[in-house]
Amino acid sequence: MREKLKALANLQKVDMEAAALRKAADVHPKQIAELERELGAARSAIEAERSRVADIERQKAQLEQNITDDKDKVKKWEARLAEQRSTREYSALAREIDIAKKANLTMADELVELTKTLGAARETVKGKEVEFATRQQQLGARMSELRSKLAESETQVKQLEGQRSSVAEHVDPNLLRRYETIRKKKLPALVGVVAGTCQGCNMNVPPQLYNQLRTSLGTDVCPSCNRIIYAVEALADPTAAK
Repeated sequence: MREKLKALANLQKVDMEAAALRKAADVHPKQIAELERELGAARSAIEAERSRVADIERQKAQLEQNITDDKDKVKKWEARLAEQRSTREYSALAREIDIAKKANLTMADELVELTKTLGAARETVKGKEVEFATRQQQLGARMSELRSKLAESETQVKQLEGQRSSVAEHVDPNLLRRYETIRKKKLPALVGVVAGTCQGCNMNVPPQLYNQLRTSLGTDVCPSCNRIIYAVEALADPTAAK
């Protein structure tokens, strides 16, 4: 009985190691996704600044074109001014020229401010690009590290799965079937009983059942949690007490 129990305990040890690896590895994809979101947010911030620069550049180009058009218009009007024979027409055109020149001066002032704004925006983009490049390198290195850990965990799990097949061959078939049924619902499926208490659910087992486990050094089922139970003495090293 002890050998059957040992074989099952060895199988569960492999299963527990694999489960622990899977659980530890489960956080890696989440961490990678979080880092990718952070990187995406930083990239979006730069794109927003670049879009702002492009918008200012369009405004500047349009303002420059408006100034050029108005200057051309003023030149044409000034050329026509000498041709005016009527004082009234002359005054009206002169007034339009004056208004256009003032508007042109206002646009020129706006262009100066817009040029300053554009310069500052371009510097902001440069600064964010430097920050992004540094952050991208840091996050990229961290993501590579996490992917390596994930791949390593997957390799270790596969190795344990291969090891499991050989270990399972030494387990009693009936005991193995019961273990596999329980393992699908809860792990550990095999737990010890210490001083009459099941270590799976912390409930006391009937004294008669506990005494039977200690005498037979075999297994049974916990009445409370339905796990496979055994007396811890069954797996104790017989030479330890000597």
